[in-house]
Amino acid sequence: MARTIAVSGTASGIGQALAGLLRDQGDTVIGIDLRDADVRADLSGPEGRSRAVAEVLDLAGGTLDGVVACAGVSDFTVLPVKVNYFGAVALLDGLRPALARAEAPRAAVVGSISGTHPVDDAIVRACLDGDETAALQAASKVVEAGAGNQTYSSSKSALAQWLRRVCVTEEWAGAGIPLNAIAPGVVRTPMTEPLFADEAMFKIMNEAVPMPLNGYADAAVIAEALRWLVSPVNTHMTGQVIYVDGGAEPTLRGPEVF
Repeated sequence: MARTIAVSGTASGIGQALAGLLRDQGDTVIGIDLRDADVRADLSGPEGRSRAVAEVLDLAGGTLDGVVACAGVSDFTVLPVKVNYFGAVALLDGLRPALARAEAPRAAVVGSISGTHPVDDAIVRACLDGDETAALQAASKVVEAGAGNQTYSSSKSALAQWLRRVCVTEEWAGAGIPLNAIAPGVVRTPMTEPLFADEAMFKIMNEAVPMPLNGYADAAVIAEALRWLVSPVNTHMTGQVIYVDGGAEPTLRGPEVF
């Protein structure tokens, strides 16, 4: 049976690949992005987030079978905190009532192996407190101190922790909505092209994310995993961060963490 699924980040990368897979199987996809999307909105700020939610609800007629938050950025500024955490959470929270009206609702986010890397505790804490002003202040301090890479890892760590906190609540599990994440390793997308092009960054990337199984992934690999997570067959998996990372997570954290 055809379903209606909202996906952010559909203009490129993982979101684009997922939208293609879903449409190929007969689903209706409501794409959200800055450009080339059904809903053009900037998830880095409150106004854009509210507009995205309102326009998706209007296009969906108030009911959604699935929501996937794929949109993300990876630069060394405060932007990852705005988009990767607050943008994703606002989208999922705002569209949750529409999911609750569906027969078999599903939701997922794109996390990252970087969520297991060093983070700034102040950023993560402020994110989980829902205090965007404090989170951005903490992120600005990190950037000024020359550790801007931690804004990305902090945003993805906070997102995973938020997911695990809310997934078992009455609003999510009680409404029959599984909520999970796929955490990729290195994926070849427009977002990662600068890392491949810069020799120094390429070396750092390989050291930070060792991928012994088949190396770098294409966007379609992650999209396939997300497609399963938001399919009706996933009836009992929730709160899980699934590492589709070529073995990076067990390599970095060892067999004791599972």
